[in-house]
Amino acid sequence: MYIRVRTVDGKKEQILTVSKLTFIEDLKNEIKKSFDIEPKLQRLFYRGKQLENGYKLFDYNVNVNDVILLNVKINVDNVPVKSDSKVQEKNDIVDIPEEVIIDVESLFYKIGDAIDCIDQICGAWYEAIIQRIFNMNGKIQYQVKWQFGDREEPFVVEENFIRPRAYRIINFNDLKRGQKIMINYNIEEPKEIGFWYDFTIQKISRSIKSITGSLHIGRDYETVKNCKVHPRMDEIFAIEEPKFLKDRNKNSPIKLQNTRRRLPIQCDNCMDDLKQNCTKCACKICGERGNPENILLCDECNGEYHLQCLNPPLSKVPEEDDWYCPSCKNDENEIVMAGNKLRDSKKKKNRIAAKEDRKNKDREKRDWGKGMACVGRTKHCTIVPENHKGAIPNVEVGMCWRYRIQASEAGVHRPPVSGIHGRESDCAYSIVLSGGYEDDVDNGEEFYYTGSGGRDLTGNKRTAVQSCDQVLTLSNKALALNCNAEFDSTRGATSDDWMNGIPVRVLRSCKLAKHSKFAPKEGIRYDGLYKVVKYYPELGKSGFKVWRYFLRRDDPTPSPWTEEGKKRIESLGIEMIYPDGYLEFQKTKKNSIKKKRKAITNNEEQFNNKRTKLENYQLDDVICKIIKKDKLNKKFWEEFCLRSFKSRIQFLKDVTDTFTCVCCQELVLKPITTPCTHNTCLTCLKQSFEAEIYSCPHCRFTLGANYKMDVNKNLSVILETLFPGYEKCR
Repeated sequence: MYIRVRTVDGKKEQILTVSKLTFIEDLKNEIKKSFDIEPKLQRLFYRGKQLENGYKLFDYNVNVNDVILLNVKINVDNVPVKSDSKVQEKNDIVDIPEEVIIDVESLFYKIGDAIDCIDQICGAWYEAIIQRIFNMNGKIQYQVKWQFGDREEPFVVEENFIRPRAYRIINFNDLKRGQKIMINYNIEEPKEIGFWYDFTIQKISRSIKSITGSLHIGRDYETVKNCKVHPRMDEIFAIEEPKFLKDRNKNSPIKLQNTRRRLPIQCDNCMDDLKQNCTKCACKICGERGNPENILLCDECNGEYHLQCLNPPLSKVPEEDDWYCPSCKNDENEIVMAGNKLRDSKKKKNRIAAKEDRKNKDREKRDWGKGMACVGRTKHCTIVPENHKGAIPNVEVGMCWRYRIQASEAGVHRPPVSGIHGRESDCAYSIVLSGGYEDDVDNGEEFYYTGSGGRDLTGNKRTAVQSCDQVLTLSNKALALNCNAEFDSTRGATSDDWMNGIPVRVLRSCKLAKHSKFAPKEGIRYDGLYKVVKYYPELGKSGFKVWRYFLRRDDPTPSPWTEEGKKRIESLGIEMIYPDGYLEFQKTKKNSIKKKRKAITNNEEQFNNKRTKLENYQLDDVICKIIKKDKLNKKFWEEFCLRSFKSRIQFLKDVTDTFTCVCCQELVLKPITTPCTHNTCLTCLKQSFEAEIYSCPHCRFTLGANYKMDVNKNLSVILETLFPGYEKCR
């Protein structure tokens, strides 16, 4: 397979031929040849992970045409050391100015004042007290500490993150529109206890005791609009504004209070009672909260353990970065640190030692990761479900893919290896003729097909000689159920009315060319729908029993090997479909075989000649009439009418790109055309509104909470006409 290696700045890119089993160190050596960068200076990243030596591309699930980012380390040995007059010799003192911290007095606060301080993580207000006021770098800073919680450490904040403690409770009947208050609210679970936020009232409902308005989160006031709250009568606080110290009176509210405002309960065992021992929120063994300097936190479950409570007890904190409690710690052989390999068991070590002398030979002996069949699917067909019977919408007879995995991605034949796709409890949906069985006979419009099984494929073999009898189960039974006759697992059956049987999609592979003149010269081709006329057991050429199926073509579209079919393929502009980046890869490939290079060149010349002869694709009259009815998307359809398309396939691809939902990345289902002329699925837009996001998912155009979602039926009819059956799959 081939991958792309691109520098982080995007200025240089190379296509490299690799295998799924290529080691990272071998890949770095290949990169050295193309980029002239030493392996020790290379840092490779793929999907956020750094590729480490000792692993293979298979371990990181690197696929065909994927991009690996190359970051070049700085070679410290080549960096010149600049002289600096301020830097002295190694043993001398370096002259670095220290920050001068000076205790000062504030105009609004003093040490010991009870305040509300905003938590910069969750954006809520908590009770705190001021411990120190000082000047640092020309700014007044406040050292504060949360009022409740003996284990909380003091921290430093600026003046705009604190304000006097709220103490005045406002009666619900005294609330006014536009008033700003502080209330308790749970954003995720509105009916549960939450945190304390500022709230601007926009609407008051006296009958149900609720207020609606904007909830302000954080100091920068990130707002949640149209938020409906049912506050408790004793939990509506007035926001206190800072006052000069000289204006304070004796009844100042800045004093400590013994009561604490309600907050969500973190521990349902002790109900957040810090005076009570608890093995759930304190030490998991003794339950005590003392000696916080001797407490270890588990990096897996975040549980707390005293050093002396462990078995065996520890005298000091471990030096390792990660520490796991006895219940979370796994076998050391199963723990893999970043960049390290999995520790081998004794049995595996013995096996490796026995094969140590053949280690280098085994690397070169067999490499199954080079072929395209091993790369796996990079796309999935969502137009129809996996058990779809009959033709795939917009997959024309005669369409040809370079590799079989592409036909799997298109949904024509989903299994990447198996010749029959079906379910034993349902039927078969598609089959592939690849010449893998010696008993197959291909006559074009009809053929004899051999069932699967009866071969020993151990050792990762793709094919083998017949070694036992075939059984009419699994995929063999699935194909037999397509026959319009009563199922017989012993003698088989013949259909008297075969045309009413279940259709099966048939594809022919270029591997069949050795045995059939109807096979394509390259790739794998879709040849239309066939019906099973009969199925029966017989002794094959190998001497073992095989199940044979006689299939006959029942498709109104002409066969691709006929003159009529060839003209149709040419008029539709159907060309060989290559994987993304394949042609570019072939052009840059240096060690390709001459025959393959000539074949690709000839194919490209043929395609170029065809393009010159092709006429622009013309829209059907039926489609044009339907398109005119969709006035909401008139702009898009006018652009389509003015543009020229080389084929219907290109037209459908552009329609799909235009009317793809930005939320689910699928063709819009029950489309909603917004005033900003964007189209979104009805379900996706409802989910967005449930999350209180009342804007267009494409451009954030404000729709409003009361926006009426009317399905664009005209667009729905157009898409159903162009992509028949796509709604059933969704």
